[in-house]
Amino acid sequence: FYGKAEGIGNPVIYVGSKTGRDGLGGAVMSSDSFSEDSKSLRPTVQVGDPFTEKLLLEACLELFKQDLIVGIQDMGAAGLTSSSFEMAGRSGSGMVMHLDKVPMREEGMTPYELMLSESQERMLICAKKGCEARIIEIFSKWELDCAIIGEVTNSGKMELFWYNEKCAEIPIAPLSEKAPVLERPVSKNPHYLDSIVSLDEKSLRTQESQKVFESLLESPEICDKAWVYTQYDSTVQTNTIIPSGAGGASVIRVKENGKGLGMSVACQSRLCYLNPREGAKQAVAKVGRDISLRGGRALAITDCLNFGSPENPEVMWQFKESCEGIKEACKTLNTPVVGGNVSLYNQTNGKDIYPTPSIAGVGVIDAVNNVLSSHFKEAGLEIYRLASQGIQPKFGASLVAKYFGNSFKSEIAKINLQDELFLWNFLNVANEYGLLKAAVDIYQGGLALALTKACIRGNIGVTTTKKLSFDELFGEAPTQILLAIESQNLERVISLLKNSNLSLTKVAILGGETLQIGDITMPLHNANQIFYQQFQNIIETL
Repeated sequence: FYGKAEGIGNPVIYVGSKTGRDGLGGAVMSSDSFSEDSKSLRPTVQVGDPFTEKLLLEACLELFKQDLIVGIQDMGAAGLTSSSFEMAGRSGSGMVMHLDKVPMREEGMTPYELMLSESQERMLICAKKGCEARIIEIFSKWELDCAIIGEVTNSGKMELFWYNEKCAEIPIAPLSEKAPVLERPVSKNPHYLDSIVSLDEKSLRTQESQKVFESLLESPEICDKAWVYTQYDSTVQTNTIIPSGAGGASVIRVKENGKGLGMSVACQSRLCYLNPREGAKQAVAKVGRDISLRGGRALAITDCLNFGSPENPEVMWQFKESCEGIKEACKTLNTPVVGGNVSLYNQTNGKDIYPTPSIAGVGVIDAVNNVLSSHFKEAGLEIYRLASQGIQPKFGASLVAKYFGNSFKSEIAKINLQDELFLWNFLNVANEYGLLKAAVDIYQGGLALALTKACIRGNIGVTTTKKLSFDELFGEAPTQILLAIESQNLERVISLLKNSNLSLTKVAILGGETLQIGDITMPLHNANQIFYQQFQNIIETL
């Protein structure tokens, strides 16, 4: 179903929630700077209603089963303006709209406000002439507004009327199809990197592992954030298989076919600050890895690209490099970008934010009853580290450098995308054959924190079986995971890794009620308390 409006005389129909003033100018606000007066921008934030959104989705799916429409598009940024101009622009058509017929939930709204409101849960439909009554019937059944507000013309213009008086007439193509390309200057040698002092790694390594471990465990990046997500009902319709906070990708089932959908979100803002191309690549890889760690196949991503002022050539360099990194990763990993948005001019009192390309990934799990766990919970199971050979954990952009270093500027571990793709395929096959009991990504905080979280969630102790250096405990690198493997399956796992560039190393065994990780020791009960209570303490302090 395409976002187009064509066929002279075909009706233009508004469906979904009523339009209000919430979200008015939101697209502009998303690319504005912030200051002490920014509280006045609060009305520009949309108020979402997930239950109405669900009704709209179901109504649209019912609509699609019948031959009733020419095109359909959601009202996103700039609301009715973007959807109407884009639909007509794609078809080279014109459009007449009667804005007084738009369903409104506030009194005294003006044509300007109706065209630019970004109220949520709304769609614009170009219907086939004569199908209006059936479309209205469908949306009435789902208790949603449905109003015929205009029709398609051949004028090439957008003509807006307000109680039968023309209030605007604008050519469509110059706005929707022929916008000028702005070539902003891009820095070739960003100087801000030269102004950052380098990490004193020697001093970092003198830190006591026990102290570092305890501090990282209670950091906002690591500790459980249940206080946030348990305020929302994650079990509506009983389709949630892996909820938020369970480690890695979340999973919902599709009742009709027994499959599952795995979803994950990631952003590497510190890494992107040092190397935006590498950071963006690793964010794409991270969400796909999370999905694979559930036994799924990553299919696609969407991106949310947040940067400072594009008038700063160094910010434009960050933006350009991040986009190139996303493109490179998506080509190799076969994860097309199916949507996204961009927010620029993100500054507070003139200071740019870190480059923040956030990536959300989705994938399919062929058998939802075969989802791979991220909890280590069976005594006697051996834990193995699987990682790219030759890529050693580094401290650049790491969590330990953030909290215990004089800087996080240091060498970073760069990703090998071919190794990453092999890892995804390995996880799919190994899970399909039932060779793995659990698997977890080694991410922020390094091996020590990844192992700890998997054991906390599984409520079991662990003892490492090899000496681990400070670098191995807290250093960070892409394409490395921890696997819980039964001894009888080890040979088959090794055979699947034959001819790959991945190495498998035994690092620990599960059991007991104590975390013994290298020279770190902590009773499991104490770790549980820190992990599950600390975020609540942070919120209460704030």
